[in-house]
Amino acid sequence: MDQAKRISKRSNSSFYYTFNLLSSEKRNAMNTVYAFCRKTDDIVDEGLESHDIRYENLHKWRLELEKALYGNSDYSLLNKLAATIRKFNIPIDPFYELLKGMEMDLQKNRYLTFDDLQLYCYRVASTVGLMCIEIFGYKHESTREFAVNLGIALQLTNILRDIKKDAEAGRIYLPEEDMKRFNYSERDLLNLTYNKNFRTMMRYEVNRAKYYFEEATNNLNLDDKGKMFAARAMQHIYTRILDKIVDADYDVYNNDCRASRLEKIWISLGVWAKYRLVY
Repeated sequence: MDQAKRISKRSNSSFYYTFNLLSSEKRNAMNTVYAFCRKTDDIVDEGLESHDIRYENLHKWRLELEKALYGNSDYSLLNKLAATIRKFNIPIDPFYELLKGMEMDLQKNRYLTFDDLQLYCYRVASTVGLMCIEIFGYKHESTREFAVNLGIALQLTNILRDIKKDAEAGRIYLPEEDMKRFNYSERDLLNLTYNKNFRTMMRYEVNRAKYYFEEATNNLNLDDKGKMFAARAMQHIYTRILDKIVDADYDVYNNDCRASRLEKIWISLGVWAKYRLVY
């Protein structure tokens, strides 16, 4: 098993279950892109390294990416990624934007406004979608907007699901302007305070994520739906996570709102079967 596939399988990510149903050529390409994203994220989240060392490692990783794109890197994964980029004609900009998003995680652990958070979501998630649609293939330019909106929705869902984990690490992704609007303080969040204000705020945030899911759907042309089944499976899996949050009355502090492995498999197979029959 090559490194890219090994990283993808070990992650147990929803991505693994969705793109496993692709053709071998596209599956290998997706494994490579995902492995790059995973390794980049690991550089930033490596808890044993100091902040300065992580920043330096991320900078070195960027330089190695450039070497792979314009020559040859010391990292086989990056060389394989460069070959994938050339094969599927993937724009380079999303890869550099992803690196900027990871830099944001090293530069800040609070977000004042939703505009600030939206930029972060675009960089760490929408960029991945923009990479992937080139592998899936599409006809209509609106599919790019599908990828952008879906990425924002997926990342917002991650943020809502992981509020407790992030708080315990000293991170707050919920915009300060939203917390003020619902009279829920930073101290409340760091203390994992579950109350009416938190529920009202979370209802608002869940509806915002749903809005971006709807915008993604609205931008997906009928001609491109069949090719986007893996992305649509991700959308269904993460919508299920939002449903779990609502069913838990928004208490993400005391409830695990993740989709189970079995749910990911069944949702992925169901979407794949539907698209095979309809498109």
